[in-house]
Amino acid sequence: MKDPRNKRILVVDDTPDALDILQRNLASKGHCVFTVSNAADAVKILESASIDLVITDYKMPRISGLDLIRHIRSNFHETEVIMVTGYASVKGAVEAVKMGAEEYLPKPFTDEELFSAVDRALNKQELRKIVQDGKPYATADNFGIIGKSKAVRRLLREIEKASRSLATALVLGESGTGKELVARAIHYSSKRASAPFVPVNCGAIPEKLLESELFGYVKGAFTGANEARAGFFQTADGGTILLDEINEMSPAMQVKLLRVLQDKQVCMVGARKMQKIDIRIIASSNKDLKTLVDKNLFRDDLFFRLNVITITVPPLRARPDDIPLLVTHFTRKYMEEIGGRAPVFTDEVLRSFMGYGWPGNVRELENLIHRLLVMTDGKRIDLPDLPPFMRFSAMPGDLPLRSLAEEENAYILRVLASVGGNKSRAAAILGIDRKTLRDRLNRVIR
Repeated sequence: MKDPRNKRILVVDDTPDALDILQRNLASKGHCVFTVSNAADAVKILESASIDLVITDYKMPRISGLDLIRHIRSNFHETEVIMVTGYASVKGAVEAVKMGAEEYLPKPFTDEELFSAVDRALNKQELRKIVQDGKPYATADNFGIIGKSKAVRRLLREIEKASRSLATALVLGESGTGKELVARAIHYSSKRASAPFVPVNCGAIPEKLLESELFGYVKGAFTGANEARAGFFQTADGGTILLDEINEMSPAMQVKLLRVLQDKQVCMVGARKMQKIDIRIIASSNKDLKTLVDKNLFRDDLFFRLNVITITVPPLRARPDDIPLLVTHFTRKYMEEIGGRAPVFTDEVLRSFMGYGWPGNVRELENLIHRLLVMTDGKRIDLPDLPPFMRFSAMPGDLPLRSLAEEENAYILRVLASVGGNKSRAAAILGIDRKTLRDRLNRVIR
């Protein structure tokens, strides 16, 4: 069976030696290579065969490489183009890119430079097809984790290993990366899959209520406790509890949690008798707990108890190849809600997505896709439809250089915008507290 990565490539050059070298090099990688010496013959090949990539010389008699690129872009939208020239210039590169060339290779170039340019062009083609075809990639085996990059494949292997054990697990990662999704995947692929999975956001529960919410309370334990109530630990008995954002837990609660981990027992608020529990604990944090331990902001003995199995969820910027898959997934998800035919994301938008840093990670991408689908009326989503800070990121070379302070201020505003103005989430992403963020914003606005 033919390797799907091996493509049909058309090489256009009026120099026989150049044609011969390119043909041999590309064929050595398993590609099917067509060679012609002029643009007119190239057009005939394009009309008679399905070509994935055209590599064309810049200067050729009668019809230039630029004219050929213009023809390809007008008639063969799925075909990628690489411009090769011995007359390298900034103007030539700009013209080639404007006409639609994905890559610009000045002669002489090495074999490695050629192969890298070909791989990049073909990868962009594959990514675009994924989005346009709208094929979902999520499978039941992945528990909703979307992606096929090396980072995601490594993550899935770690989840599989963690699910074989009942040991305490620590899931680390920036906000919006999908830490709860990973915890669910560990639980539902383990022997405890039929038992409860109970997620608890430690940062969302007031400190005074956290103990009673986690461990429950007996009747009369405090004013308003008119009846006994089980806590999250009792609810999760036999299954798994996720202590999300455990870094927000107070030192006093850390001591009580440490005792639970040691004794496998909980004591309801107001009770004297301990209750045995059969529970697996998974903790998550958007901050490096070891750093917090070094700063005496997190107990070292609790950290060592939690840090039996550690899984770090990669940020979205570390797996850009998964972005088209995620775009497809979220588009299908929200178009089922909105109804109608999904608009097409242009190549420029996809390139902008691939080059953006995504400080809010997958959650930011999902929110943006949802907003674009709701707010865009046309059949295409193009650069003008994106938020201003993303339109700028699509053309980094056109931006004037700024001071470090200006760049820092712009980044703070961009992060804040990406999370809908939520200062707590923005501060967490930036790695600063809310007061510091407020002071910085005051300086930016002045």
